[in-house]
Amino acid sequence: MSWRDHYVGLWAYDDQGRRTDELDLRLLDDQSRLLRRRTRRWQYTGPEMAEFHDECPRSAMELFPDGRGSITQEPQGERGRTLVTVPEADTRRWQVRPGFEDWPVFAARRRRLPGPVALQAAALGSGAAETSGDASEAPATCWRPPRPAQPGPLDALFRPGTRVTDGYHPEMSVVEPRRTGTLRVPSGLPAVSGPDNLSDEVPAITVPGPPGEYVLEEAQVRFGYDCEWRQGWVNRTDTTAVRLRISETPALSWEMCPGPHDDPRLLVENEIFGFDTDGATGCFADAGAWESLHRLFERHLVRGESGVGEDIPDSMYFLRNSGRGIRRRAGRLRDDRRRYLPRMGGALRRRGCGRGGGAVGGDAGGAPGRQCRRGGGGAGLSPGARARIGS
Repeated sequence: MSWRDHYVGLWAYDDQGRRTDELDLRLLDDQSRLLRRRTRRWQYTGPEMAEFHDECPRSAMELFPDGRGSITQEPQGERGRTLVTVPEADTRRWQVRPGFEDWPVFAARRRRLPGPVALQAAALGSGAAETSGDASEAPATCWRPPRPAQPGPLDALFRPGTRVTDGYHPEMSVVEPRRTGTLRVPSGLPAVSGPDNLSDEVPAITVPGPPGEYVLEEAQVRFGYDCEWRQGWVNRTDTTAVRLRISETPALSWEMCPGPHDDPRLLVENEIFGFDTDGATGCFADAGAWESLHRLFERHLVRGESGVGEDIPDSMYFLRNSGRGIRRRAGRLRDDRRRYLPRMGGALRRRGCGRGGGAVGGDAGGAPGRQCRRGGGGAGLSPGARARIGS
């Protein structure tokens, strides 16, 4: 347990030393109770099956304080079918926070352990490194609580000549970034989100920055592979990330960039905050133009109204609202209500990934707004980070 990280974890083991059950508890605003954030179970089919084997039947229940949740069942393991349902309304989400001396009793009762369990308080040494959030970083040999996913090589994806890999292609070479448009941000509030959920009234991520006109760039890599369908070697160039370049100053470090309702205390190991991209679409926009872009997206791409937008043949596209806000590549939307939306623009970007995120920058003093990036899910990129930038 680590109260400074708002985390308590309980694991159960079988006779072969394999982990069979996990209970992840989180301490939030009410110090007297714990959220049953995640419960997982592995049901090994025999003593010879390795721990967490791909074919091991498993289930997981995730709960959130606002009433949301899911139950995932994989009876044939990771490679079999998956059934996802919603927990019952009376599912127990909270439990009383035991005192320190009561945790051995709690653990024994939960798994009916045959013998006593003893806990001892552990203090980090004076050499432990301090991290953000008033939390100390334990030595690598010690247990640590779950940590969110860390940013990948964001700057490297825009640095020509860098060698990267996406896990499938062993060698990919970064080429010159491609300038694809210009975004006007008169409100000083850049937004990053996906327009697929038409019920969303606001973008998922907004970060204050200096008003201005900024360049949109694609990070690209060149690689080759043996294509079964073309029966030979194929060379191609693909996009790994898109950025809104607000400053020429490189990032010094990266931090998580959550949305207005995201709570970092709820993240499990290697999770990030972002936005759903089931429609493979991500968007940079001025936050003041978001409502207009949402309506245009629905009218042109969902309802198919004529005269609203203009398609340009390409596998990827940009959409825009009024005037001179965006230089489009594969599509544009028109909005003639310039009296309400002067010089505002937005860009919709087709990408093939299930979760999108933003990386936002600031100056050496920590003020945000120097860089804003959206990952395309490739080349080891971990979206959902925030940058601090300085000379």
